[in-house]
Amino acid sequence: MDRKKFITNTVLLAASITSWGAFAQSYTAKAVRVGVIGIHGMGWSNLKAILRDSRVQCTALCDVDKEVLAQRVAELATQNINVTTYTDYKELLKDANVDAVIIGTPDHWHCLQMVDAVHAGKHVYVEKPIGNSIVECEIMVAAAQSRNAIVQVGQWQRSQQHFKDAVDFVHSGKLGKIRQVKAWSYVGWKTPITKKPDAIAPSYVDYEKWLGPAEKRAFNPNRFHFEFRWFWDYAGGLMTDWGVHMLDYALLGMKVSDPVSVIAAGGKFAAPDGASETPDTLTAVYEFEDFNIQWEHTVGISGGPYSRDHGVAFVGDNGTLVLNRAGWEVIPEGDRMPAVVFQKAVDDGLNKHMVNFVDAIVQQKPQILNAPIEAGAHIAIFAQLGNIAYRSGQKLYWDKHKRKFTDKQANKLLATRYHNGYSLPK
Repeated sequence: MDRKKFITNTVLLAASITSWGAFAQSYTAKAVRVGVIGIHGMGWSNLKAILRDSRVQCTALCDVDKEVLAQRVAELATQNINVTTYTDYKELLKDANVDAVIIGTPDHWHCLQMVDAVHAGKHVYVEKPIGNSIVECEIMVAAAQSRNAIVQVGQWQRSQQHFKDAVDFVHSGKLGKIRQVKAWSYVGWKTPITKKPDAIAPSYVDYEKWLGPAEKRAFNPNRFHFEFRWFWDYAGGLMTDWGVHMLDYALLGMKVSDPVSVIAAGGKFAAPDGASETPDTLTAVYEFEDFNIQWEHTVGISGGPYSRDHGVAFVGDNGTLVLNRAGWEVIPEGDRMPAVVFQKAVDDGLNKHMVNFVDAIVQQKPQILNAPIEAGAHIAIFAQLGNIAYRSGQKLYWDKHKRKFTDKQANKLLATRYHNGYSLPK
């Protein structure tokens, strides 16, 4: 390198270091300003959690339901928090007083909103599952990587200590050869929804915006707010709602990614005439080289395996480790190993997850995220494999290199069709 080029490069390097230092210092000097898109359910829970961090300020809210929006504004006002409100998320993304957004909308909106957010230069916390199809998940990863964006996914158990401790124990080899991993969610507190007649959308709801890219249908209370998760247009039922949490740890414990095959069976056994489309009872088996991962769920029943309504169990030759949000224990196989008494959860995973997100923003280090977009996409895709196997009625073989099934009919379910003038992001 000649002297002139050396001096030029040195000046550029110094400028970039100074610029980054000023950027990082600006975040330590002022709050990370957060806006929330979708403030009814988990969006509100996520906001309350992130506001426990003194480095954060809420500046904007967006929801298509004006009643919900007014309620949240009033609740924030009791804490002396004043916000700008929007009913169109694209207007919120133009707000210069928003550094990061929390996306708490139904699943079918996640892809568009997350991609638009990173293109607008915002940091993103997106609820799980990150997308409503395999192709959406892949698009979201590509968008985040193209902008080197800081995107945390709502897999908050990845920030909870006892989950990490349990996986470390699995990795120690003390359980012996693990041939079977079980993951489950038995949702006894929820009963299957009954059919309700179509109605006129409430005057305070922008129903067209709520539908977005989903197929246009008459308004029905069964498809709105919490219940959206039981319809294929918007979500994937318990498989993607709870499966992404429990199956995530099944994969982390076994240090694996893509299965060889998947088969699933179930149906609307609890309520054959109910309103939901997704199965209230399901078993899916993912085949790997020398072990299986089994998922199962029920609606309306609490009595899951090992007397737990949700969890992951690593079944080894020497013993079985059972893990859920409450803690973990090891049940020995005879006298082949000592038992490990129940190790109770000692921290709040959601709060810690938000601290991790803010740390990554302040330090400008996406690599320290506990649940980066790649991790969220991986487990959302894994759960979608099980749903597609159920919907196809076939044992499906997954080509991890081509990122598709060997079955052409099943591949038609890899992508979600967009409607109402919306298109999949490029």
